[in-house]
Amino acid sequence: MSGEEWKNMSQEMILGRLRERGYRITKQRKLIISTILENDCSCCKEIYYQVREKDQTVGIATVYRMIKTLEEAGVIDRRNMYRIGSMKEGA
Repeated sequence: MSGEEWKNMSQEMILGRLRERGYRITKQRKLIISTILENDCSCCKEIYYQVREKDQTVGIATVYRMIKTLEEAGVIDRRNMYRIGSMKEGA
């Protein structure tokens, strides 16, 4: 998947995928997703630092858990440096 394709994925599509899997949609989850979509972060710590600029209450463990959740939902791919991936049908 090219860099442009993951940027075109909307936050609402990702949130919908999480809802389908029974996850609550929290302010912190929305912030982490928007941070990943808006920035080229290569690791969890970069995501964490970007998120902390907007919300001091988000902890590093929250970011790591959210990355794992997104990966399990098939939204994010660690091999692509934490970029949002395409959501395949039926995945």
